[in-house]
Amino acid sequence: MTDKDNAVFNTFQQAPNLRSNLADMLTARIEAGDLKPGQRLPTEQAIMATTGVSRTIVREALAALRAKGLITTRQGLGAFVSNDPTPRSFSIIPNDLQSIDEVLRVLELRMGVEYEAAGLAALRRTQEDIDRMQDRLDALDKALEEGGYGAQEDYAFHRSILVATQNSYYGRLFDTFGNIMVPRQWARLDKMTSAERKRHAARMRREHHAIFAAIRDRDEPAARRAIRSHLSKSAARFEELRDATV
Repeated sequence: MTDKDNAVFNTFQQAPNLRSNLADMLTARIEAGDLKPGQRLPTEQAIMATTGVSRTIVREALAALRAKGLITTRQGLGAFVSNDPTPRSFSIIPNDLQSIDEVLRVLELRMGVEYEAAGLAALRRTQEDIDRMQDRLDALDKALEEGGYGAQEDYAFHRSILVATQNSYYGRLFDTFGNIMVPRQWARLDKMTSAERKRHAARMRREHHAIFAAIRDRDEPAARRAIRSHLSKSAARFEELRDATV
């Protein structure tokens, strides 16, 4: 590895999620132009020697970059920066959410999108939208009452809010999240006592019902407050979980 190659990795920090940290660092270097289109990346062995991470971590990071179209591999030659590495589409893939900090970043993004969407939905929703939201809310309630995670039902309810904006771009953007927006492995319901699970389910129902009621009643300010409160409380719960495991 040349001195120039070493410079690409000299800011690498071994965060708790090494794969994500390495992938983020490489992505930043590609987007900044430090690694140019067509340029060959250092070998796996060279990256391991420079960063101190394992071969598995290096391969997982490179796989994440391939999935995003940022690099290509050539049999026997190694990995190369794509000729046009600018992402053509945005997506969040399961491997992006391997730590609570990454989940919090997604929640932060969602808050910006859904805060505006909830306000628009309150102004523009139709009766068909309300019926759809009620159906999704009932399904979420049922899943929670049965002791489930309700991840798919949660996603469907939130997506119905974006559909109610009458702006298809909101729904299309939300589809990049899919139901991995709150990964099941972080819900930790299996670690809760029966009483804690009941409190969790009651809190989730209360927060979602407040959002629905505000949109149903065409109360734009209340809809914005309800969605912000819900996502802020979700973020706070994940922060507590993260801090408890440090």
